[in-house]
Amino acid sequence: MKHTFRLLIASLFSVFLLLNACNNNDDTPEPTDDDSIGETPTDDEPTDDGPTDPLPEDIAGTVEFFNEPKVEDTYVLINDAGNDRVYLMDKDAVILHEWDLPFGIGNDVELLDDGRLLGIMKAEAPDITYGGQGGKLQFVNPDSSVEWNFDYSSEDYITHHDVELLPNGNVITLVWEKRSQEVAEQAGSVLSEAIFPEAIIEINPLTDEIVWEWHAWDHIIQDHDDTKDNFGVLADNPRLIDLNYVTDKQGDIMHANGIEYDEENDIIYISVNFYHEVWVIDHSTTTEEAASHTGGNYGFGGDLIYRFGNPEVYDNPMGERLFYNNHHPRLLSGEDLGKFTIYMNGGDLNQSTAYELLLPDPLSLAANTNNEPTIAWSFTDANLYAPRVSGMVKSPNGNRLITEGDFGVWEVTEAGEVVWKFAGEGFFWRAYHYEKDHPGVVELGL
Repeated sequence: MKHTFRLLIASLFSVFLLLNACNNNDDTPEPTDDDSIGETPTDDEPTDDGPTDPLPEDIAGTVEFFNEPKVEDTYVLINDAGNDRVYLMDKDAVILHEWDLPFGIGNDVELLDDGRLLGIMKAEAPDITYGGQGGKLQFVNPDSSVEWNFDYSSEDYITHHDVELLPNGNVITLVWEKRSQEVAEQAGSVLSEAIFPEAIIEINPLTDEIVWEWHAWDHIIQDHDDTKDNFGVLADNPRLIDLNYVTDKQGDIMHANGIEYDEENDIIYISVNFYHEVWVIDHSTTTEEAASHTGGNYGFGGDLIYRFGNPEVYDNPMGERLFYNNHHPRLLSGEDLGKFTIYMNGGDLNQSTAYELLLPDPLSLAANTNNEPTIAWSFTDANLYAPRVSGMVKSPNGNRLITEGDFGVWEVTEAGEVVWKFAGEGFFWRAYHYEKDHPGVVELGL
């Protein structure tokens, strides 16, 4: 009876959302008086679909159970970037713990084994405001007190989107860094404006020292102007990044949105949304080697040791394009070692797909060669479509927890059966599953 009631409530809620969305189909944010960089909306900016009737404070949204015995009995950490909320809930959408985060989230927040949150938060007055901007990295205690704060925001750079804790206790994060119009044009850019390519920095939280860094700018190529820097043949240089692949954006030309660290191989995976692919770089390099084309365990310095998702981006006629926008790169472990999951938003397809891919071993990248991984598992549905944010994690029982950013969360079995859904009034960056005896959950006193 209680699940029938839930289903009725969820159905009424869904109808309300549909009617409301029909009256609010403009994705453009309201204009502001802010003169900062990044006013053009990007894929990771929430939209305002208007108010709805409020739910009780301890209920995050509505749920539907389609096959309850197959639902994994775990907790779910919700990153709601639209409302700057992070909370842990059960599968009935009852909020068990919520943190007070006064600066709001710059998208990613994760619960660590010791009960702290590691998150990227928003700077007080950022100069760079593309969708997903952050500016702060923080460790937050269960009582919401801030244990560590690292500010990295100016008119020339800002952290954004994602943050990852390394086994050595250091933290890596994505950075947009400014290149002036003059510098960009000398590098071969076709855009008559300043641009903001990607970088990664590694910070030691004990000293606040940046101990390693990588810059996409050191690994670019262009075939636009042979009188400018970085001129070359794209198809002959698959390890380099085409500076001019994206020409329809303002400044934010790459828009990386996720990082994943491979401890076993000491490499970093970067989801690059506007290039519709994943870049893989060697973290074993020194900072000096990372700025060059030699050195590190793979011998290529900071050049790409592998890339996949869109062979068109480096003029490769071999291999099938898989991605049309992408979020949440994630390596699997255990019996799934060697597999990689990602959410393909499907911006040009109006259809999203969650992929589990089998990566080549060893990783290899060559010109005029099919370098794409093998599809090991995938899921899509006529109702699964979020052109922004979103992601997927795999549960202990083999189910997949799929975040559809504009809707909520799906739980899907290995066989592709939808067994549970959560819908809420938010803009959902990612959802993470946590077993009830997870050390971090225990530290919260649950």
